[in-house]
Amino acid sequence: MPVERWVQTLLGVIQLPTPSNLLFLWLLSPRTRSLLVSVKTAGGERNRSSMFLLHDYLRVADIYMFKEPQEINKKEHHTDKYYNPKLIVRRGQAFQIQIDFNRPYQPQSDQFWLEFLMGRYPQQNKGTYIPVPVGGALKPGQWGAKIIHRENNSVRLSIMSSATCIIGKFRLYVAVLTPYGILRTRRNSATDTYILFNPWCQLDAVYLDDEKEREEYVLNDVGIVFHGNVEDVKSRSWSYGQFEENVLDACLFLMDKAELELSGRGNPIKICRVASAVINSRDDDGVIAGSWNNSYDYGVAPSAWTGSVDILLEYYSSKQPVRYGQCWVFAGVFNTFLRCLGIPARLITNYSSAHDNNANLRMDFFLDDEGKVDTRLTKDSVWNYHCWNEAWMTRPDLPVGFGGWQVVDGTPQETSDGMYRCGPASVQAIKHGHVCFQFDAPFVYAEVNSDIFYTRMEKNGTQVVENIDTTRIGQLIVTKEVGGDGMMDITEEYKFREGSDEERLALETAVMYGVKKQSIQDTTYQPQTDVDMDFQAQKAVLGNDFKVTITFRNKSRNSYTATTYFSGNIVFYTGVPKSEFKKHSFSAKLEPSSSSSFDIVIKSSEYMRDLLEQASFHFFVTARINETGKILAVQKAVMLDIPTLRIKVAQGCAGKETSVIVEFTNPLKQTLENVTLRLEGPGMLRTIKKQFGRIPMNSTLTWEVKFTPMRAGLRKLIASLNSDALRHVYGELNVQIQKP
Repeated sequence: MPVERWVQTLLGVIQLPTPSNLLFLWLLSPRTRSLLVSVKTAGGERNRSSMFLLHDYLRVADIYMFKEPQEINKKEHHTDKYYNPKLIVRRGQAFQIQIDFNRPYQPQSDQFWLEFLMGRYPQQNKGTYIPVPVGGALKPGQWGAKIIHRENNSVRLSIMSSATCIIGKFRLYVAVLTPYGILRTRRNSATDTYILFNPWCQLDAVYLDDEKEREEYVLNDVGIVFHGNVEDVKSRSWSYGQFEENVLDACLFLMDKAELELSGRGNPIKICRVASAVINSRDDDGVIAGSWNNSYDYGVAPSAWTGSVDILLEYYSSKQPVRYGQCWVFAGVFNTFLRCLGIPARLITNYSSAHDNNANLRMDFFLDDEGKVDTRLTKDSVWNYHCWNEAWMTRPDLPVGFGGWQVVDGTPQETSDGMYRCGPASVQAIKHGHVCFQFDAPFVYAEVNSDIFYTRMEKNGTQVVENIDTTRIGQLIVTKEVGGDGMMDITEEYKFREGSDEERLALETAVMYGVKKQSIQDTTYQPQTDVDMDFQAQKAVLGNDFKVTITFRNKSRNSYTATTYFSGNIVFYTGVPKSEFKKHSFSAKLEPSSSSSFDIVIKSSEYMRDLLEQASFHFFVTARINETGKILAVQKAVMLDIPTLRIKVAQGCAGKETSVIVEFTNPLKQTLENVTLRLEGPGMLRTIKKQFGRIPMNSTLTWEVKFTPMRAGLRKLIASLNSDALRHVYGELNVQIQKP
């Protein structure tokens, strides 16, 4: 067919043009388009005024997104730290783009608008198709665009996004209206725009009004995990790495994995709810597979991780659960997810944390006839510590006053609505006992407020409650301080002072709302008042002997003798015993109105063979007062000090190679086998791992790593060592990287 005939046919097709026809025409070669304006028909020359002259109409030549870290958008939106080439902005706050047209824009006759799309089937009523007209003044927190500068063929726009819009990656198109239909720009991934939560915007549900707290809870990419026990608080750094390459995409993928509908992704309550389930792998093949049995075959020991980035990127790549995690790993990854999306978040440690599976606020420890703990009947355990997260948001679904910090927990403990998840639960509601409000407040309330019952089972089946400890659970609740690495005590944000009128009122409120504070029915409680018993452990280093001391205080005028049983157990940090390594019994004579102390030596040879990774013990001491038959009971968690890694670094300068040296001396009386070192520095050094076969006793390992820091400022290096016999070995160092 001759070209002219083909063009005539084509002209007939576009008498009633559609957007797709116009787009097709635009894709034609310049030569073919020129033919369209010069074709003659049998009836004479076509009227040029009725011809479709594409070059006469406004069309987009290029779009400039101002997406570099040093440019206005990322600077003003606090997204300049993201290692991501796309534009990243926060909702409810204006950002700028520049559109280059084929000719000067003429406001009187030209009309164009923007379109933001997400998902396979964008719909306006679901917030996944957003047409943004170009008009006058922008309204706070509402979609809109206005021209703020015109020069030659270019216009610069200021675009306002809605303060409630969904979170994620949008596709951007520019649409131009012509007399013959709409011309849209082609699909261009370079103009894709990420929109995140905005704690700087008062209209956003996650608005946080303190700048220092925003710096800490959104922008800080390194945190502190507090562990150990309430009398021996330990800490280690954790790299959240929320700005590292591909982490944002990995976090957005988690919402896909959780099958959260796109229209719900602007709601931080829904996001936290589904994320607490997908962070663990228990019922949905989520991010992390938990393991608490000291066996980590075909995976990484929880103590070896130094941060979240490796875990998230491995999951994003493989789509398979990453092995292995325990509570601080779940909490660390969850914190990365929240901060990455712009939800203020912090990692919490609750010391002496109760795992109460029936929310009756009671932990039962059963004693046999001799006063020793009956491990067959005692199923409850008290975790040395448990880590969870708090996320900051409004709670429009709850009464006024219950917004702010919300407990969210990714560690799989109990099911909630059929899945292993927990929260968001209002911290204010927990403190005041208003546990009727969703989600999972009774479970969290029990974690921080349960009582411990020491109950003796008599042969006739009668339960005699020998002691009730109302103060041990939730003794200390902490998080990292704002702007520093120190510890901030937030216990009073969860509970009133033990024994106060407010605390009793909160408890009565919780009971009224359905938390069953189990009464002492079918039991007899006869508290011992004449004699007190205390237990203290000497500060001890892994591999050394240490001493424990049991002290009796006889407050009466009577002489007593106490038959005392001492039991030492190697335990997981969850309080579950692995093995009993020490038994000791003795008779103590208690003089009137006096104190008596008894020492017991714990030898390293007794505990080293079965020691678990956190070097954690539980000691139970029970004593029967022979003259009265009363029983005293006390338990205490003890953790040994584990040696640390030493880190040395030469003077660092951005863009120039430097070196870091990691050293470790084996303190044990045995060779360490299968040693792995891990080193990372957020914003400075991606995780590096190295295998070392063995470290003989008293030998020193030295590892030198060369790297080139890319950014100036105060950064942190974090290292861990893992081996068959020794875990939870860490080191860290603050490094000041100079400007070039």
